[in-house]
Amino acid sequence: MSDQAKLTVPELGDFQDVEVIEVLVGVGDKVSVEDPLVTLETDKATMDVPASAAGKIVSLDVAVGDKVISGDVVATIEVTAGAELPPALAEAAVDTASIFETEAEEQAASDRPDTTHYASLVVIGAGPGGYTAAFRGADLGLDVILIERSPTLGGVCLNVGCIPSKALLHAAKVIDEAEAMAEHGVTFGKPEIDADGLRAWKNKVVGRLTGGLDHLAKQRKVTVIHGTAEFASRRHLTLDNGETVGFDKCIIAVGSEPAMISGLPDDPRIVDSTGALELDPIPEKFLVVGGGIIGLEMACVYSALGARVTVVELMDSLMPGTDPDLLRPFMKIVKKRYDNIMVGTKVAGMQASAAGIDVLFEKGEEQTGDTFDKVLVAIGRRANGGKLAAEKAGVAVDEHGIIAVNKQMQTNVPHIFAIGDLAGGPMLAHKATHEAKVAAEVAAGENVAFDARTIPSIAYTDPEIAWVGLTETEAKAEGISYEKTEIPWAANGRALGLGRDEGFTKLLFDGKNGRILGGAMVGPHAGDLVAEIGLAVEMGADATDIGLTIHPHPTLSETVAFAAEAFDGTLTDLYMPRKKR
Repeated sequence: MSDQAKLTVPELGDFQDVEVIEVLVGVGDKVSVEDPLVTLETDKATMDVPASAAGKIVSLDVAVGDKVISGDVVATIEVTAGAELPPALAEAAVDTASIFETEAEEQAASDRPDTTHYASLVVIGAGPGGYTAAFRGADLGLDVILIERSPTLGGVCLNVGCIPSKALLHAAKVIDEAEAMAEHGVTFGKPEIDADGLRAWKNKVVGRLTGGLDHLAKQRKVTVIHGTAEFASRRHLTLDNGETVGFDKCIIAVGSEPAMISGLPDDPRIVDSTGALELDPIPEKFLVVGGGIIGLEMACVYSALGARVTVVELMDSLMPGTDPDLLRPFMKIVKKRYDNIMVGTKVAGMQASAAGIDVLFEKGEEQTGDTFDKVLVAIGRRANGGKLAAEKAGVAVDEHGIIAVNKQMQTNVPHIFAIGDLAGGPMLAHKATHEAKVAAEVAAGENVAFDARTIPSIAYTDPEIAWVGLTETEAKAEGISYEKTEIPWAANGRALGLGRDEGFTKLLFDGKNGRILGGAMVGPHAGDLVAEIGLAVEMGADATDIGLTIHPHPTLSETVAFAAEAFDGTLTDLYMPRKKR
């Protein structure tokens, strides 16, 4: 019969009723000596309880939220054959207790005069995730410091990302729609582009939003510090001006930055997405390297402003991972507008010359070249987790700059949280804001978790492409059974009135119970319409729920109801007999 051993809480010094905040193992797991079993936290420090013997976990005797004292049983293990039974816990208790005592001393010191600043919650990064976390924490009664390296709040999204790009996309849309009206009897003169004026308007939009954030921070009494922060320890940060910041809890929200191709010439005509937003100047020939959402959105802007656009993508299709049927209406339009779209093609090299940027393309064995006035490199983004000296706080960061978190957004150091781009998953502002609220609420002591069933994705191209929940690509890859209904916008009165009948709406359902699994659409305002599908998925709605919800007429939103009615067999606007099930 195998020997069993009780693994217990070591001596904790003066600490009593210490809370278990994370269980790190499960029944059946194999552990080695010193492997962490659970994480404990007092109001002053955290520590992991290590295994004092090697073996397989037979039972767990504690759960998250339990209060424990020295000697309480954490788990029972079946000791590995040949391994020694654990020594008396009292013999090994001194070092473990000192962990708590040392960290308690460190924490006590962190809120004393030897730190320049102190707060119960410090948030690093003031993008959509960061400022949301700071504001939510303040609303819950925490004293909050918000640290931002840039002169203004809002991060990439508000300053050089989502907001300015959408402002420029609106300008592009107005230009395209004015031109398209010529087919319907309304003709305008050729637009005159004042790049300085357009840039000033874009900056004014950004300024209104970032100024609003300053006001919200003041209303909530959030202390804003402008500077670059790095960890000095588990409870301290240092700023680039030499000041120090102490904290009880910290939320890392430092986002990501554009990835670049190595070995490119140092030339102002080669820009990332931030540089592309400056429109300085608007080129005659514009190359977009990267056929993802960011690159294609900027391609739409520059095309409408008069540039001749070429897009090159390494993968075999644009927007890799997007359902192919969603791309077809988009491709039909942009193939007419752009000089060239090259997929499955590598950028083999770039050189700067007086004439422009000379680019060498490689597709299989074939090589071609061309010269461009400006090149946008939009090959993705890289998380900034590796730029914080996080190892000094014991926070684990992978080679991609990602920090692993649990559903409470806690890192492997439980009083330090990570959200947004560097927490893994899609790099989307709306994901970051929801994670931010969870992190702030957990930091304030609330029992919540990030458990989103859906995170919508949108390409604000022309036409827009939006999807949420299960996609057909995912369903096929994972072997998930589904049924699909699709409504062409050519049958929608509102779409026809807009002169935009190229789009469609599709919904995916569970064929057994009619519950919606996901959906997508392509066409004008798709990004505004997809939220209804996301809500339906989150609520577990079925086709009948959606179809019986009265949608206003005439609207594009009716296509969602029509797709649900098509599944139910109640659709009258099209002849789509219900399939036998």
